[in-house]
Amino acid sequence: LEPNAVFVLCGIALTLLFLLHACRQFPGCGNIVTFSQFLFIAVEGFIFEANFGRKKPAIPIRYYFIMVAMFFTVSVVNNYALNLNIAMPLHMIFRSGSLIASMALGIIILKKRYSIYKYTSIALVSLGIFTCTFMSAKQVASDSSLNEEDGLQVFLWWLLGIAALTFALLMSARMGIFQEMLYKQFGKHSKEALFYNHALPLPGFLLLAPNIYHHAVLFSQSEPFQVPVIGLTLPIMWFYLLMNVVTQYVCIRGVFILTTECTSLTVTLVVTLRKFVSLIFSILYFRNPFTAWHWLGTTFVFVGTLMYTEVWNSLGPFLARWRKRQKEE
Repeated sequence: LEPNAVFVLCGIALTLLFLLHACRQFPGCGNIVTFSQFLFIAVEGFIFEANFGRKKPAIPIRYYFIMVAMFFTVSVVNNYALNLNIAMPLHMIFRSGSLIASMALGIIILKKRYSIYKYTSIALVSLGIFTCTFMSAKQVASDSSLNEEDGLQVFLWWLLGIAALTFALLMSARMGIFQEMLYKQFGKHSKEALFYNHALPLPGFLLLAPNIYHHAVLFSQSEPFQVPVIGLTLPIMWFYLLMNVVTQYVCIRGVFILTTECTSLTVTLVVTLRKFVSLIFSILYFRNPFTAWHWLGTTFVFVGTLMYTEVWNSLGPFLARWRKRQKEE
């Protein structure tokens, strides 16, 4: 699956997720969405990949437990940082630094060296995403009435929150490198990794069972919707959830295939670009101002992406052939 296809499909899944969160009468529905995605992928993998548990994993399962532990730690630390006087705008800005973290750890752990084009492209993409996120964060901050508190204790908690975000950023990059090293050692097994990374965390959702059940009841009480073509009628929120689960499955499967074919830095670039498009979509969807700074940030991301993919090298032979045909004619 080409990175562009992964990019588009992730955008579709997130678009439907926005529709879910846009329904203000069902706030906090993230748990049921995440659980549904994990359950669907785990069941599909148990049947078609694990052969109902009869197939032995190619990669020792202890490594999958390590990956799941890393993912769980990153998720918990990122969420908990919001309780440490970290505002959502700053949280958003910090998450946009994943490319820099991935490149830095690749240099330190894998002893990788990149061309000047790669360094420049990552810097441009990161700067572009930072610019757009910062401007959107300013809009969020201006629209919210936050109570300002003074004191050394508040500042120390804020510093702890910054440390937590930094740790989560580096841990996420380390997880990508860990996956890359596993595939080099044991071979490419994207479907197997997809299954175990979604099946092993399922027991953790028991802690969220009351919240999931509560939103399942609310979803069932939403307005009826007739599905096109099949003519089946079901609550509209269940339809949104179903479509999100299917598109998210295709999306995440593409990402896992990408992890077996590309370096962790390339995967981080694709996923970061998907987040960038989601940010742009949210600006347009919620009709927030798209300022000159947003255009500048978008330009940085576009140029940086072209530099990273070295599209100029592909265009060179094409232009040479085109000029040759022009001369022959």
